[in-house]
Amino acid sequence: MRILNVTQSYYPFLDKGGPTVKVRALARGLAAAGHPVTVLSADQGFDPARLKIADAIPSRWGFEAHEDGVESVYLRTRLRYRALTWNPGVAAFCRERLASYDVVHIYGLYDLIGPCVASACRRIARPYVVEPMGMFQPIVRNIWLKRMYHAVLGRAMLHGASRLIATSEQERQELLDGGILDRRIMIRRNGIDVPAELPPPGRFRNQWDISTNVKLVLFLGRLVSKKSPDLMLEAFARWHRRQPDSASSLLVVAGPDEGDGFRQGLETLAAQMGLNGGVLFTGPLYNDAKWAAYRDADLFVLPSQNENFGNTAAEAVACGTPVLVTDKCGIAPILDGRAGLVVPHDCAALEAGLGKILDDPEFAARLRAGCREVARSLGWEDPLAQMESLYQNLVSEEHRG
Repeated sequence: MRILNVTQSYYPFLDKGGPTVKVRALARGLAAAGHPVTVLSADQGFDPARLKIADAIPSRWGFEAHEDGVESVYLRTRLRYRALTWNPGVAAFCRERLASYDVVHIYGLYDLIGPCVASACRRIARPYVVEPMGMFQPIVRNIWLKRMYHAVLGRAMLHGASRLIATSEQERQELLDGGILDRRIMIRRNGIDVPAELPPPGRFRNQWDISTNVKLVLFLGRLVSKKSPDLMLEAFARWHRRQPDSASSLLVVAGPDEGDGFRQGLETLAAQMGLNGGVLFTGPLYNDAKWAAYRDADLFVLPSQNENFGNTAAEAVACGTPVLVTDKCGIAPILDGRAGLVVPHDCAALEAGLGKILDDPEFAARLRAGCREVARSLGWEDPLAQMESLYQNLVSEEHRG
């Protein structure tokens, strides 16, 4: 099968978060199974010479690259507002190349590339699936604009899709509540792609001069209100005040700022709560630096108010680090009581969760032991098999029709 993946952001734009990693893992896995795969995305307005992609070449669309059997087409960006880009080349791409693909997979909402491709698919009766990636419910930021998007572009794209992919039961329920028929929804969890060799223990602590005696609590993710790092700061500050030695624990906040001053607000909040010296803002961590942070943390926290899955929590578990997540994270049922603790999305519950794990070494050790078993069940093999089977069924249905 010839497969086209459509996404607003693709590798190497890792600052866009987990979706970029997920799309890349699925694309490479399907290519390894023998399927020609193309990923269509925006070039984000960057010069390809800065992207360190060895075989990036200019093209009429913007530029193209090849990695592990995957063709990446980056559409030239003409206008941009936050993460939203206008890439008029998508229309020409669809006219010239869309008919050559057997099936199309559109990732995410609130961009202009996906609806354009979906509309073209409907015109030529090409099956496509949509994976909202937790964006179906407009939780935070520009809610009215997102509702307008759904009315003008999103509704037609979603209702014209052959299937919708939810990564958890939580996301499935959100789709059902939004009027999507159950028979059109398939649940397929995300996976984790762990390096063959992880950084040695102690690398992150050595880099940032953190003693091995310090209890290290890690938040790693985009600094956006949806992920509630401010709630994490408040909960940690409350727990931190109860410790006899204020230097015995540290909250590490790692992640890219979306450019709207969110990090500065968090730093101000930390100072107001008396956490000077008790919190470290590292900026974004990628590749080895990210895995080193996971390995050296005593606890990973994902306090999101809405998370369709929770890739970072899965990655932390793969490194043997217990996790504390809210019940608003799709991955919560997989982790609860086995590799982590699940609590309600409020400050008191997060504070209690911190104490339960950090103040009880036996409980923490039990969770660490459970991480190994949970991590073994979170590979990409099953998700890839699910997608391959779904694509084949959709292609067969098209031919029968």
